[in-house]
Amino acid sequence: MRIAVDASELTGNPTGVGRYLDRLLAQWAEFPEAQRHTFLLYVPALPGDPPPATLSPRLRAEWRALKPCGSARWQQVRLASALRHERPNVLFAPAYSAPLLSGTPVVLAIHDLSFVAHPEWFPPRHGLRRRCLTRLSARTARAIVTFSECSRSEIVRLLGVSPERIRVIPHGLMPPHRSGPALASRAPASGDLAGAREPLVLYVGSVLNRRRVPDLIRSFALLARDHADLRLAIVGENRSYPHQDLTAEAAASGVADQVTIHSYVSEPELARFYRRASAFAFLSEYEGFGLTPLEAMANGVPVVVLDTPVAREVYGNAAVYVERGEIAETAGALRLLLFDPLVRARVLKHAPVVLARYSWERAARETLALAERVARAS
Repeated sequence: MRIAVDASELTGNPTGVGRYLDRLLAQWAEFPEAQRHTFLLYVPALPGDPPPATLSPRLRAEWRALKPCGSARWQQVRLASALRHERPNVLFAPAYSAPLLSGTPVVLAIHDLSFVAHPEWFPPRHGLRRRCLTRLSARTARAIVTFSECSRSEIVRLLGVSPERIRVIPHGLMPPHRSGPALASRAPASGDLAGAREPLVLYVGSVLNRRRVPDLIRSFALLARDHADLRLAIVGENRSYPHQDLTAEAAASGVADQVTIHSYVSEPELARFYRRASAFAFLSEYEGFGLTPLEAMANGVPVVVLDTPVAREVYGNAAVYVERGEIAETAGALRLLLFDPLVRARVLKHAPVVLARYSWERAARETLALAERVARAS
């Protein structure tokens, strides 16, 4: 069987969808049943360009470079034409939309419907294009993958897709990060922090308006008044609309010297951030799943999140929940996670049960089985 994959999200600096696809490919390389298939990985690149990722030699994969152009045109014209020419058995489209006129049966991944539920968070033309392509792709796809029951309900409600065509296959988790140099063993000066961890609050994820990163900076500033050695690290590309100036926000809050902003870090660098942090904050009011708080838990970092239905579904009792816009409440939650060992222990005690629900092996196996089933039915 030949399984085509829209691998465009692996180009550049992969985040979000790119990391998701990378994890699936790594797992597929380990499955004996995947050895029967050839994976055709289509990317926007010029012929002869090096592939955007190094794959296991156990995965029977062939890169297909198609001349770059605008992302929507590349998918709807270049990729569609290539699929019509090569006629694979099925296409896995991991990023919301797929070619509409390729003639290839599609398994489509929809991570969330923020651009439908909250169009004000997106530039008008960009939001309109995403809404149209996702709606049409969902109608024509043979099967849809999403990552939480909340997202499944929203796809049914907002896109009119029958529930029978939607499979909830949650993300998995990498093992706890252990790469990178050993941490210094000094005891932090700010209080009773765990072991060799630093007085560091961490945020990881693209900076989007719904994730309320300015609120995090303001909450952090309330703590920083009493703990001069506290640091806040923000890791993620700023894709906010309207644009949020986080550097200006940190300066206005009086913590410019205590906040660092990193638009992108490598996987080893991210591992070191998780190993250094003493608390993790993710104040998102809307997610389809929300992976990075789980990654923090897996690395022994207690998390604070906004109290939303999807957060309750995904994180269960292994998080501290705060209300949207409550700056003082968020500061208080961070203070407990940073300096109260009993609260830290109570929150982290629930993490193993929650983390046991999420496995990249299981996610990859179920996704591959779904693609095989769609191909056979077609």
